[in-house]
Amino acid sequence: MNSHSPVISWTENNIEHCVDWHSENGTSAPKRVQIADDTMNAETAYRLACEGTALLWRGDFQNAKNLLQAIARRIDKKPQKKTKAAQAPITPAQAFHLHRQAQSQRARVLAMLLISVGENFHIPLRRAPNVVQACTEVYGEYKAPFVCALRELLGIIGAHEWRKNGVEITTLGGKIHPHYGVFSPIRGEYLELIAKAPLPSTTLAFDIGTGTGVIAALLAKRGIQKILATDQDTRALTCAAENLQRLNVTERVELIKTDLFPPGRAPLIVCNPPWIPARPNSAIEHAVYDPDSRMLRGFLSGVAEHLEPNGEAWLIMSDLAEHLGLRSSQEFWHWIDSANLEVVGKMDIRPQHPKSKDVNDSLHQARAAEVTSLWRLRLK
Repeated sequence: MNSHSPVISWTENNIEHCVDWHSENGTSAPKRVQIADDTMNAETAYRLACEGTALLWRGDFQNAKNLLQAIARRIDKKPQKKTKAAQAPITPAQAFHLHRQAQSQRARVLAMLLISVGENFHIPLRRAPNVVQACTEVYGEYKAPFVCALRELLGIIGAHEWRKNGVEITTLGGKIHPHYGVFSPIRGEYLELIAKAPLPSTTLAFDIGTGTGVIAALLAKRGIQKILATDQDTRALTCAAENLQRLNVTERVELIKTDLFPPGRAPLIVCNPPWIPARPNSAIEHAVYDPDSRMLRGFLSGVAEHLEPNGEAWLIMSDLAEHLGLRSSQEFWHWIDSANLEVVGKMDIRPQHPKSKDVNDSLHQARAAEVTSLWRLRLK
């Protein structure tokens, strides 16, 4: 066991145990741990999880999955307290923060069901799947036993399937294979805008925050001779490299590990930053939530130093944050103006994801009004 790794401790059969603890989100190991098996009912498990007692599972693996689903149903059906404040009309921003608070609390409770993973990623439970490949993709060649949340392990298994099967991208005429922790381009309407926007040049482009590499691949397919694609996340760069190779555009794209811009200037700079100025609750949410609009503002303020004269910076943004009251249109325009940029064109598209049509969603009003845009920016 690595002495520098966080550990989790518990008592079982009057014996003290202490093994490595794994959490991809950096969550601390639970302090209170109780052994649980097939004899524990969902109501008891739900109560203990809400109280902060973690349940280390010793029963059938499939029953553990069923128990996790049962706990989730109880969370989702939990009645809201009827207070005067709750009955009063709330703003879209308040609705958003309540939604995020509920998401965070839900994740915390569900993370209380734990699973032991033995040496070489073997799970010593009945009907447990073979997770060697899925865990190796995320954890690397890790040999020693550890404990993690069952929800995290199921996420790793699910991510392995996404990675294996890929996501069909119509505008590419091929698939993107997302890795664990790298945001999948399942909302691909913005790619249609990139595929149609008039190119200012086909010599060189910067793709800022490449993620899976989907934008870099699309730019290459459109005939751009050289693309410098950046990201500060190692997993994203590994993911992008594999996707670019699958799509046969590796010779046109150079991947660079850096925050925002590579050195030099380009006639086209493309960026699809996180759209919501809020704190992420997990690693993968960094692709959606950008505290204080750090990446957006960093991109806009840095364009002037990296854009060639008469070149264009393409900013792909949703206006959902404005409909939620998290960022004003005036702020956005002020950042553009302060960066010595002007808008020379704007292309819009309506999102097609299911939540935009779900009237029961607490953020439905904002989602229904959302528009995704490609802003064409030039130096003044």
